Amino acid sequence: MTAELHSRRTVLTTGATVAGAAVGAVALTACGSDSAPKSGTAQAPIAAGTPLVALADVPVGQAKAAKAPDGSDVIVARPSESAAAAFSAVCTHQGCTVAPKGADLVCPCHGSVFNALTGEVKQGPAKKPLPSVPVKVENGKVVTG
Repeated sequence: MTAELHSRRTVLTTGATVAGAAVGAVALTACGSDSAPKSGTAQAPIAAGTPLVALADVPVGQAKAAKAPDGSDVIVARPSESAAAAFSAVCTHQGCTVAPKGADLVCPCHGSVFNALTGEVKQGPAKKPLPSVPVKVENGKVVTG
């Protein structure tokens, strides 16, 4: 009977340890990747000529959040009086939506900071810049390019 009890205890203990390790591995995987979100769908290109924001609504040297017609979040930046740039608002670390804060784009989930005018990483954990979205200025509006 002692051997049987020992075997059950070993199986239960080993099973709990394996289950705990599996849960820990899943938790680490969920927070340890440096890739775009794994939603399973690729973002379709935004149609050219689609207005995003009025150029005057974006302060020079800063950026503003906008919605593309497909519903995706974008950031529109104004590096100079007459120029505009745009980036995906999806953080390259874990896929959270970044928010403009002065000359920075800040990820609320893990603290990554991007340059609002270039999309380049200023502070990790993100390692990749925000993907650019082609835009141009037409008739005082920033439109997709």
